[in-house]
Amino acid sequence: MPTALITGITGQDGLYLAELLLAKGYDVHGVIRGQNNPKRELVESLLPDVRLHHGDLTDTSSLLRALRDSAPDEVYNLGAVSFVAYSWENAQLTTDVTAKGVLNMLEAVRLHTGDDPTHIRFYQASSSEMFGKVQETPQHERTLLWPRSPYGVSKVFGHYMTINYRESYGMHASSGILFNHESPRRGPEFVTRKISRAVARIKLGMQDELVMGNLDAERDWGYAGDYVEAMWLMLQQEVADDYVIATGETHSIRDFLDLAFAHVGIADWTPYVRQDPRFMRPAEVDTLVGDASKAREVLGWKPSVTFPELVALMVEADLAAAREGWK
Repeated sequence: MPTALITGITGQDGLYLAELLLAKGYDVHGVIRGQNNPKRELVESLLPDVRLHHGDLTDTSSLLRALRDSAPDEVYNLGAVSFVAYSWENAQLTTDVTAKGVLNMLEAVRLHTGDDPTHIRFYQASSSEMFGKVQETPQHERTLLWPRSPYGVSKVFGHYMTINYRESYGMHASSGILFNHESPRRGPEFVTRKISRAVARIKLGMQDELVMGNLDAERDWGYAGDYVEAMWLMLQQEVADDYVIATGETHSIRDFLDLAFAHVGIADWTPYVRQDPRFMRPAEVDTLVGDASKAREVLGWKPSVTFPELVALMVEADLAAAREGWK
């Protein structure tokens, strides 16, 4: 039975990845920050077979203890301060966790494996936000990185540090440059979930309006459940490498609004949506769309959930949750 250790297991990717690995017969362990973490109960209820370890990406000694106690064959570093808008409000914390945390995890793995650096296969969650002010379209593994937020800058640091440890120490360390991937488990602060949750509540008469920022930003949106499979596939390769994971399609936030409101029978959403400058980014990333041909050719990976299916899935889940809240 292979063993895996996941940081960031309380997030949407961590939950989906843990489910995938358990289904494949893995012994799954997760690193969770703080003894009173409010999301611990969620993990324990959804994933009772996962063993949790206290750890913090800013504390290398705690990561070494988690590695010692779990003895993993694979490490998936998904932990991060991942809300882009928040990264401007607290750039230092974002840097400590999302950038330096990758270095701490890599160093902990290196120290734990000793003379056999390939004993643990390592996955780093890189991000399409690294492309930022895009220099070519679509974006692929060799596209120049030009991040436009403290989060994006931090992800670039972690990405190149992973490459450096692979080249310096021979570690089996891969990075997945994942474009936007969503699900009903996405936090309500993220724009897609903010929309799906508001649409459900507006339909049920529980909310009057949805306040938004830039409606013209375009993203390559996929389903998180598909994307965690790509993570696993990367660590099954004989040679570590970096891969863009994306659908190859771009849609605007207006497109997302169109589909979400149409799903509940509202053809014209303009009376319900108001823009507010407070929700505009200081430096916007206008358009992201990924070229995942390398992942298709090498990993045999392709997305299974379409953009309209993703929007419908999220709205339906939030409708069910809102109705359940009435009971």
